[in-house]
Amino acid sequence: MNLKDLLLGKNIDPQHVLVLRHRPLEPKLNKVLPWLAAESPDVFNAYQQTQTKQVEKAMKRATYIAAFIGHEPLKALFIGLYSVTGWKQITPKEYSQIPANVELKSFGHEGFTEESSRSSILWFDLELTDFSAHWKGKLIVNWPPLDRNWYRWADKPNNEMPVLAILEDSALDVAMPEWHAIDLTWDELRVIPRRLKSKLSEWRGIYYIFDTSVGKGYVGSAYGESNLLGRWLNYAHSGDGGNRLLRQLDSRNFRFTILQRVSPDMEDRDVIRLESSWKQRLHTREPCGLNGN
Repeated sequence: MNLKDLLLGKNIDPQHVLVLRHRPLEPKLNKVLPWLAAESPDVFNAYQQTQTKQVEKAMKRATYIAAFIGHEPLKALFIGLYSVTGWKQITPKEYSQIPANVELKSFGHEGFTEESSRSSILWFDLELTDFSAHWKGKLIVNWPPLDRNWYRWADKPNNEMPVLAILEDSALDVAMPEWHAIDLTWDELRVIPRRLKSKLSEWRGIYYIFDTSVGKGYVGSAYGESNLLGRWLNYAHSGDGGNRLLRQLDSRNFRFTILQRVSPDMEDRDVIRLESSWKQRLHTREPCGLNGN
């Protein structure tokens, strides 16, 4: 069984389907693109709604776009089948004012800027269909060589894409890292996958925020109902979490890590005592660090 068979099974003509295998060159965006596909589908779609001139020509001929993410070398992970309902020309200024593109820029996406050699670009209207929606993040197909050729017509004989696996759990919701390996930027914190959100909502502990621009850190504690997720999302929403010294800084330079997890039944006063100990050991009280007390 291959992708062509799946399309024909739903009465979709493969010759009208352009297959895209997204693999951003920007490392930061490449890391979070699966998270965006899972948690922010509008932002993911915006990533594919503008293309190079060569791909624009192909998309104008397509009825459907089959979107995949580069899973591993010569493998592609299914995201969805999108209907091409139209397109329009936009300028760099119009491009930069689209909220989803602002979000993409925060993850390092270069996109379409005024410095581009092009004065306009096509913005494609792509509507997600219900084609194999239950296989989003689970269906893996083989991607024909060469690996760098990231768009192909589904009907071509040399573009056979056999199904390699249908996973039980979505690969978009990445396997949980060890708690001590978690290292998230402020932008990444806003789009973390559900599995990681769930764990952070359960965990209590002492955390560390490092500002890469000033080279200083802040120690905080998470307990009670908010736990780590609640505390960190507070920073993601406000940028400072109400802290005086953090308020003076650009939250886009923050990195979030966990110093120590604690038992759910540890008394609040004992958690606070641990927090104070970490502040002392890491010298995060002002003027050396970002803790005001």
